[in-house]
Amino acid sequence: MSQLSRLISLLTLLKSKRLLTATELADKYEVSIRTIYRDIRKLEEGGIPVYSIEGKGYSLVDNYTVAPVQFTEKQANALITAQHVINQSKDISFVNDFNEALTKIKSVFRTSIQEKSELLNDKIHVFNWYYEEFSSDALSEIQLAITNFNFVEINYQKANDPNISFRKIEPCAMYSTNNKWILIAWCHLRKELRAFRIDRIQHFKILPDKFEDRKFNIQDYFNSCPYSD
Repeated sequence: MSQLSRLISLLTLLKSKRLLTATELADKYEVSIRTIYRDIRKLEEGGIPVYSIEGKGYSLVDNYTVAPVQFTEKQANALITAQHVINQSKDISFVNDFNEALTKIKSVFRTSIQEKSELLNDKIHVFNWYYEEFSSDALSEIQLAITNFNFVEINYQKANDPNISFRKIEPCAMYSTNNKWILIAWCHLRKELRAFRIDRIQHFKILPDKFEDRKFNIQDYFNSCPYSD
């Protein structure tokens, strides 16, 4: 990653208002802590109001806003292409949220970029050769439950099983394979981590109660417990 790309990414992270230590930033960008210090100075020299709290990290001062991001034609084309791919998703909530987000992003395109992106939009088609009748409308809500550590109650139907079971789960992570989204969650019924196809969740309810972060690592999970339908 070039220094310019790293500075832009660093500025985006600092805008989140979360305090980030130099060590965390160095690990993320795979550079030395000294390089992060230089990057912070570069931002400050450019008029970016970075502040630090000793022992806690860096952030931006409150009420600081950044000028709208400018997209190149290739970047705009990548987003338009991604829209066609994502529109093949079987989860309605995911498709709707992405399209609403893209509409907001397209509003900051320069006029010339907007015109070309609309032209490209009419010249792309993605065939979905994998057809299955199941669809879902839960992905976006379950993603919120993952990041906010909310318990979820679900009615779940396994493959080739007419019975529907009630589960209380702690959603940990999710992944996509063969056009299907899989939720990895701690199941209170089975007392272990289980994989649930989101399109087989018949009903779900996000509870206000919070569970304790299990520090789940998805790569460790794949190494020890590969998914099977």
